[in-house]
Amino acid sequence: MQYPLLTGSPWPKSMLGLVFVLGVALVAGCASKGRLLMPTPALYQQEPGASALFADTVPERRTPGVELLFLTDRSPETNPESNQPYGEGRSRSLTFGTAVVEMVPGLGWSDLEYQSRVPERTMDVLLELGRVTEVGRFPQEPYDFEATASGAVRSPTVLKEHRRVKTQFQDLMGEQLRQSPRKEVVLYVHGFNETFASAAFTMGELCHFFGREHVCAIFTWPASASGGFLTSYTTTTESATYAVAHLAKTIRMIAQTPGVDAVHLMAHSRGSAVLLNALRELGIESIAAGVEPLKAFKIDNVVLLAPDIDLDIAEQQMQLFVSNPDMITRWSGQQIPRFMRGRWSIYASPQDRALLVSRFLFRSRRRVGQLSLAELTDESTRPYAKWGKMDIIVYQGERTDLFGHAYFATNPRVSSDLIQLIRYGASPGDPRRGLERIGPVAWTFPGSDLVSSKSSDGR
Repeated sequence: MQYPLLTGSPWPKSMLGLVFVLGVALVAGCASKGRLLMPTPALYQQEPGASALFADTVPERRTPGVELLFLTDRSPETNPESNQPYGEGRSRSLTFGTAVVEMVPGLGWSDLEYQSRVPERTMDVLLELGRVTEVGRFPQEPYDFEATASGAVRSPTVLKEHRRVKTQFQDLMGEQLRQSPRKEVVLYVHGFNETFASAAFTMGELCHFFGREHVCAIFTWPASASGGFLTSYTTTTESATYAVAHLAKTIRMIAQTPGVDAVHLMAHSRGSAVLLNALRELGIESIAAGVEPLKAFKIDNVVLLAPDIDLDIAEQQMQLFVSNPDMITRWSGQQIPRFMRGRWSIYASPQDRALLVSRFLFRSRRRVGQLSLAELTDESTRPYAKWGKMDIIVYQGERTDLFGHAYFATNPRVSSDLIQLIRYGASPGDPRRGLERIGPVAWTFPGSDLVSSKSSDGR
């Protein structure tokens, strides 16, 4: 069989079938009805000196359900056979509300806490999508405007409605902050082949193992999870571009909510491209206003999990403000505005088979999520070493999910490392993270992998 797209391609023909099989499986393998809770992260497994999982969890959150905030530009699901509240279509307005991820069967809190700490669970804990409540919806886009002799002006009616809905969102955020021991928001952006439910499952289980201390939220965009692989991935790529402005709007509103101390941003797979583009827009916006991005958006940590983005594009976006001095005119001398308080962390794995698909389709030199330690030379990472805030954590162990693309949740050592970063603020050199430094910004997990026999399904 001939593949016209591969003319001049360096890909071995023996790999072509694998790429297309992977693509079909990725589309067909989406889990939206329910799946197992991720394995217990290593730092919580019941051993002498194990970290306290729910030491600071308030009584109101000691329930089998995890309540999340959601923001989405997915259109409401109209298919009566679907069990999703929002589908794959694009909405012309940003919607928000709350969604509950239930952990079933109906466990009491003490039983759930026990099952959340053992390496080998004595019973399956399943995730199911519970109550989803739409609280507000912004006006239809594009916002209406009026033509005047001096030019176009925003419609006062639409502007008033926008401000009303924004206040409604921030009131909802304020309620969540009052229930949270930490006045910090963790926002998760999913990737390709995800539904509203599967995105909620991932943030729900991570929030559970973050100790239920933060305000946990998802931004879910119209990624395709059905249909033919090629058309599905192409649609997703353009929907990712469509979602950028809505994600930027989401981050801005969260940061502007009174009482928010910090915002942690996590993105998986293709969601990394959405996040990087949104951060680029926000950075340009704040710099044009003469305000440091750090002050404007309160960003603490940015975490890219198995990022499905071309390496050259990612580097260009992350170095934008360094390589374009003409953009920065309100700072003295050669100062570069601060963007974030914490760290920029990238989790990569050369064994990530899912990224073979996008690498093939885009004929990419390298996807960031497949970086190996050999590629992270001192020369290639020198600019990031000078910055002192970037870490690339390479996972080289066995696959703990079907394609080795969800190891941040399915491998207890990797999930433990993520928790140490977000919950405890540990730097990569902290002994609690147990990482081995390989280069100026490169780290890896030494030794054999700690893997539970109860690995998550549907990933």
